[in-house]
Order: sequence, then structure tokens, then C-alpha cells
Amino acid sequence: MRPDLFEAPDYYNLDDLLSEEHKLVRDAARQWVKRDISPIIEEYAQKAEFPKQILNGLSEIGAFGPYIPEEYGGAGLDQISYGLIMQEIERGDSGVRSTASVQSSLVMYPIFSYGTEEQRKKYLPKLAAGELMGCFGLTEPDHGSNPGGMTTNFKDKGDHYLLNGAKLWISNSPFADLAVVWAKNEEGRIHGLIVERDMEGFSTPETHNKWSLRASATGELIFDNVKVPKENLLPGKNGLGAPLGCLDSARYGIAWGAIGAAMDCYDTALRYAKERVQFGKPIASFQLQQKKLAEMITEITKAQLLAFRLGQLKNEGKATTAQISMAKRNNVDMAITIAREARQILGGMGITGEYSIMRHMMNLESVITYEGTHDIHLLITGADVTGIPAFQ
Repeated sequence: MRPDLFEAPDYYNLDDLLSEEHKLVRDAARQWVKRDISPIIEEYAQKAEFPKQILNGLSEIGAFGPYIPEEYGGAGLDQISYGLIMQEIERGDSGVRSTASVQSSLVMYPIFSYGTEEQRKKYLPKLAAGELMGCFGLTEPDHGSNPGGMTTNFKDKGDHYLLNGAKLWISNSPFADLAVVWAKNEEGRIHGLIVERDMEGFSTPETHNKWSLRASATGELIFDNVKVPKENLLPGKNGLGAPLGCLDSARYGIAWGAIGAAMDCYDTALRYAKERVQFGKPIASFQLQQKKLAEMITEITKAQLLAFRLGQLKNEGKATTAQISMAKRNNVDMAITIAREARQILGGMGITGEYSIMRHMMNLESVITYEGTHDIHLLITGADVTGIPAFQ
């Protein structure tokens, strides 16, 4: 692994729009990635293993529930700070950012937003500290883009609920201590349940042979007559809007995170183009390479502005689901395009683990699909501007 010489591009002086707290939070995350992620991530990606030793560091930089109030163990930061942390972590690796996103937006967020005060006090401080790790069960083997068709269900058995079903493509599941699971009751209404690791009939087989997110732990959630205490139901919201509200928060983090992956690919390609000599001069002097680099920095800058404005709207409580969808789709598409172009600049070296580009490219193939596919987000925007949903 080459030394981490990353320098973040800021073509439009966006740092001028950030508060001192924003920059402190971002710089702390950036230095942690340089120190604790960059030296090890290629090795863990090659051997398809999640580096569990980084969990304490993620907690220390506030990556677990940064916007959760301090009384529940969070950092009490704003949404732009959350985005900047995700940007820096994904600059290191999308899989590591996935771990933080799941913990923050898909586990802590629903417990904070939909849970009881007792649930908040019981789980949130330990989740923020990384003492407990969580996962989010929505996608099923036969229900991805149509989560409302889920078959996972629970029945009221008097003093407990009996949960049956299965979830697939679940980040963190192999090592999670608890899962926020979405299932239908006997009337077909979707509710959230907190399922703990030691509950009988609950298992989390790991998914192997991935070409993408190789340094992230992915698995299934299997529920075979799992007895869930009634106090583990999230009472604050039900229906499909409840899990989709969590996904709004996670997709927002992805919109920022993808910028980090793109910045890393751009910085690597720019540095390489200045150093690599062909035909007696650096390849950065050739028009086609400059075209690639100029388009990269333009698209990164546009994505930065999109994410920053979305962060302002989130802080004001005005960001819509459709606006978040647009940013997630645009920024991930931007990042994967830049990864592919950067790989070309590096030629054959671009496919090796000596550089981060191919790893980012493979990771982004998952990011462009999960938490709403590229096409589904396009149709969300289409439905929003026309008033006519095309996917129903």
C-alpha cells in the first residue's frame, strides 16, 4: 500500500461555507482515516474481512449517531457534520462508511425517532460508544425495490411476539448485537422490532464470495419462531414510511460519502498523471488526460454543492425524500464514473491493490444499487416532477 498523500480538492472554496466546528469534525475524521484505515484497508479487502478493531475509532470520531443528542450518547452535531464524517470515511472505504451509516441512520435513528424513552436510554448510549453494534433488516430475498411486499411477519402471542421470515444483503449482520427488523403484523401493517443476538431462533449467516464491499461484513437475518418481547416494538411510527424515513437519513449520508470515494480517485489519478512519463513528458500534459481530470473536478464540485445545500435543508427540516434521492443517485453515479475514468489514467496499475481506485470502483457497484437502486431513484425524481409514479 502506498503512503496516504491525499489532499482534498476544493475548487469552489467550499471550506469558506463551513463553520469551525464542521472543519474540526471533518479534519478529525480525515486524520483518523489516514492513520487507521489507509494502512490496512487493502489487506482486509483482499482477504474479504471486516477490520473489527476500527470500531472504537469510529466511535471516537463521532461516526456513530453524530446527530443524536448528547443525552443519549451522541455528539449532538448537525447534518452537515454528519455528511462530512461520511465523506471522509468513504474516502477510506465504502464498506467502512456502510458500517457507520447503518449504525447511525438505520439503527440509532429509528430507535431515537420511533422508540420509547426506555428504548433510547437502553440502547443508544451503547450504540454510540460502539459497545453494541446493530444492523437493519428490510430487504428480503424476493423483495428489494418493493419492500412493501415483504413476507417477514410477527404474531401476537399474548406476552410476546413470534417473528418469522428472512432478510438478505444486511450490512453488519454477521457481528451485530441487535437488529432493527421490519415485519408485518397480522393485519399486514409494517412495524419495527428490536431483535437481540441471543434470542432463540435468530441467526445471521454471512454472505461470501463478494466482489464488492469486501472489507464489509454482509449477511442474512433468519427468524425461526423468534420470541420478541413486546417492549421491543418501536411504537412511534408504523407503515412503510417508517423504514423509508430511516433510508432517507442513510441515503443522505451516502450522497456525501460517495464524494469521498470520488475525491480519492481524482487525487490518485491527478498525482499519478503528474508523475507518469510517456513520450518524454508527464501524461498530465496530454489533452485527453486533462479532459478526464477537468471533468472529474467539475463533477466533484457540482456534487459538493448539491450535498452542502441538501445539508442545509436537512438542518432546517425541509429536505424532501425526492431531494435526497436526487443527491444519492447523482453523487454515486458521479463517483463510479470518476473511478472508471481514474482507472484508465493509471492504465494497468489501476487494477492493482497498490492503488485504491479499483477497490473504490468495485465498492461503488454496490453503493449504486443499495438503499434504492440508480433506476428507482431516477423514477422517484420522475414521480416527483410529474406527479405520476411509474413504478406502481
